[in-house]
Amino acid sequence: MTKRFKFCYQLSIVVLAILTAMFMGAVVLLAIGADVLRVYGVILTEPLKNVSLVCEVLIRAIPLTIIALGISVAYRSGIINIGAEGQMAMGILATTAVALALPDAPRPLLLPLALLAGCLGGAFWGFIPGLLKARLEVSELLSTVMLNYIAVQFYTFCLRGPMLDPAELTMGSGTPQSMRLSRGMWLDRLIQGTRLHAGVCIALILAVVIFLLLWKTSFGYKLRAAGAQERAARYGGINVTVCLISSISISGALAGLAGAVEIAGLHHRAIEGVTGGYGFSGIVVALFGGLHPAGIIPAAFFFGLLIVGADMTQRMVGVPANMVQVLQGIIILVIVATRMIIANPYLMERTWRKCMSLIAPVRKEEVS
Repeated sequence: MTKRFKFCYQLSIVVLAILTAMFMGAVVLLAIGADVLRVYGVILTEPLKNVSLVCEVLIRAIPLTIIALGISVAYRSGIINIGAEGQMAMGILATTAVALALPDAPRPLLLPLALLAGCLGGAFWGFIPGLLKARLEVSELLSTVMLNYIAVQFYTFCLRGPMLDPAELTMGSGTPQSMRLSRGMWLDRLIQGTRLHAGVCIALILAVVIFLLLWKTSFGYKLRAAGAQERAARYGGINVTVCLISSISISGALAGLAGAVEIAGLHHRAIEGVTGGYGFSGIVVALFGGLHPAGIIPAAFFFGLLIVGADMTQRMVGVPANMVQVLQGIIILVIVATRMIIANPYLMERTWRKCMSLIAPVRKEEVS
């Protein structure tokens, strides 16, 4: 089996998967009576027609990229982190607490402290399921999901109680939120007249850092070894327990940082519902990007495009905006199926033999 055949085989599977996802999405759109070509045209082209809309896509891509990088670290280490939503919420709370406690601190001190607090808040919420997994063999699927509910309820309690903006009691907007945070912790805007902020630079830097961590350091090798084959890693002297706890803590830290960046760059206060499902969408982005930073960045942009495009279809075509969640579900199914097909060596071998059996008679005729 040649390298050329392997590349063509994998490329064919990916192209077929894309076509399958588009077909399944078209079936759903037809079922609700939508114009399929018009909907796809709006989603994939309208958000790219001017700088302001492209910036909105990038804004959505920032937290998706940071969270997906954390998901990839955990996944490469053998842990499926479904708790990024709760970890992001805890990161926002920690960031807000620091900003409210030090409103007059100088910017060079306050901004790093606020972002660090977000990392620590998310890391703590990731450490809990990691410890349960490593010490008590508690499934991280169960513990992370349950901790999501706890984090959301605690987040709501804080915004309706200790962190509630006093102005909400007299002339509130109806949305539980904290006081507006001081300008010392705001991230700079990169393009005047748009909402694009320096968080995009943080996301890109983190992509490089995670790549170097996982593929260029001995610690990253240990994380990947623990995820690839736990028993072999233990036999090789790797402390798998430390690797498991470290990986999901790093994953939680990045989810918390995503929340901190979202607050510092965009909202400038903690608001109920600000996580916006980014924690779950980040899982899809990580899988769609092949659990690699080089794939996660374009995958995050694509899903940012889907989110902005879905909002526009509601206004321009009359299709419900939650259709993007349906498309995400379809993409997840296709990604899982595609990964299973590509990872199946027996299917690749059978395809190779079939191709050779079809080519052999043609070659004989050419020789004769």
